[in-house]
Amino acid sequence: MDKPAVAVLFGGRSSEHSISSATAGGVLRAIDRDSYRVIPVGITRDGVFVLEDDDPAKFALDAERLPEVVDNGTRILWPEVGERELRVRRADGTVDDLGALDVVLPILHGVHGEDGTIQGFFDTLEIPYAGGGVLDSALCMDKHFMKIVLQAAGVPVSPWVTVTQERWERDREGVRADAAALGEPSFVKPARAGSSVGVSKVHDASELDAALALAFAEDDKVLVESAIAGREVEVAILEGRGGGAPRASLPGEIVLTTREFYDFEGKYLGGDGAEVVCPADLTGVEVAAIQELGIRAFQAVDGKGLARVDFFLAADGLYVNELNTMPGFTPISMFPKCWIASGMSYPELITELIETALERTSQTVGVRAAR
Repeated sequence: MDKPAVAVLFGGRSSEHSISSATAGGVLRAIDRDSYRVIPVGITRDGVFVLEDDDPAKFALDAERLPEVVDNGTRILWPEVGERELRVRRADGTVDDLGALDVVLPILHGVHGEDGTIQGFFDTLEIPYAGGGVLDSALCMDKHFMKIVLQAAGVPVSPWVTVTQERWERDREGVRADAAALGEPSFVKPARAGSSVGVSKVHDASELDAALALAFAEDDKVLVESAIAGREVEVAILEGRGGGAPRASLPGEIVLTTREFYDFEGKYLGGDGAEVVCPADLTGVEVAAIQELGIRAFQAVDGKGLARVDFFLAADGLYVNELNTMPGFTPISMFPKCWIASGMSYPELITELIETALERTSQTVGVRAAR
């Protein structure tokens, strides 16, 4: 029997292009080649789908060089609706058959990848894919609507105000008053960006304008949030198998020593002042509460595939900061670390995502056949 073909999809048009590429490098290195045939597909910053090199070392992430998908002249030719044959047009115009495609593993962060758009594309083509679906991806990409949904489901979130670029231009004093009502310090972040891109910690009113300018450079909708004093803990969630309930890992913790918050450099470039600790030093009661609330949050957004749920553990309880439907997936990222601490290896975790997607597809086909 032929091995299932997995298209590892990475890069993309968002500001998190390099993080996606680095994540794909880790996946390409660890994926079970005995079980799957791998087709690396990159998306350039201009949105062109190219056949990439199957070379994990090419996409290593370090402070000196951020990996990138460049236009090599190839073009991926996606199958027609209901078909599975994947082809590539080479730079010289010749077309090669890459074989039948079984599933896409979209390791994409940010807009045009983690926001439901690529998921809708594959739904339209009826191509199976791993990870979140259209609804949960779109909801969790937009922190404003994510908070509204979580709040409606009774999941505690930090107080916030949403500010549009249009309102900021016409009502700056009103925005400043709303921000002041949240107290100090506060965080300012783009509504639809990740990897801490465009995020600032505001210590007093004099820093608000600059923080808003930085966030508005990423998005025309920005959140100002009350800073919750507490520990930063995170839990990794996987979709249930065989109709079962979602599963939660042991929680991890971001321990800050000299950094104000867990920023881009601390997350991906090995910067000092922040440490990822997994499992976190928590009581059994705290672990159970974090796992239970993480699953509740995942279910509230109709989660599919996976998510990382980020919390503040404060003196008065837990607050959900956000859900990430395609969290950082490099070997040093929190999501894999949490599952490794829970007894699952990095290659096994990749297999889990692929097999869950294939299982979900077979269930969908069965439902269609029964109608």
